[in-house]
Amino acid sequence: MLVTKPYDRERAVRYALRWALDRNPLFVDFTGFGGNCTSFVSQAVLAGSCTMNYTPDFGWYYINVNERAPAWSSVESFYDFMTGAPIFIEANGGVGPYAVEVPRESALVGDVVQYANREDDWYHTVMITGMEGEELLVSAHSDDARNRPISSYNFAKARFLHIVGVRVEIQDDNCFEMLFNGGALPPPPVAEPSAEEPPPEEPMA
Repeated sequence: MLVTKPYDRERAVRYALRWALDRNPLFVDFTGFGGNCTSFVSQAVLAGSCTMNYTPDFGWYYINVNERAPAWSSVESFYDFMTGAPIFIEANGGVGPYAVEVPRESALVGDVVQYANREDDWYHTVMITGMEGEELLVSAHSDDARNRPISSYNFAKARFLHIVGVRVEIQDDNCFEMLFNGGALPPPPVAEPSAEEPPPEEPMA
């Protein structure tokens, strides 16, 4: 069964600020091989969601350089997965973070921005990591930036992806069927071990 949990914007931004000018050794650096911008933003979104979607080809995941979804590091595929474009809709309806495109004024810290050139080629992905008045500050890789004003970029168009939440799967324990059929009550929660200190021992006579 799928449920939705909140996207942790604070953790996503903390991650982006921590690694904006560095590289996390858990991930291959694509700088010089098509760019590391979308992979970096995927890492930050993962830090705020802690949930990947392992659907082959149409999911959003990274295991290693040879086992990763196109949406992890491709500008267009990232957008398609997060917004549930038709070809990605089955995977996007499963586990993982999901987003909607919003106007600039509706974008929040922890959301994602993508830039296009005059030919409508979407070529760069950044994360909003701060605000100064109406100015958005973003962090990025491949032309590394940490809280760089968005107005300092030269782009023809921008689109803003608001991360709505994170779908996660919880185990269906068949509580209804067991209860309905008179089979069993839901089991009580497992008691946590007591953290209290044991009482001092009585001195021996």
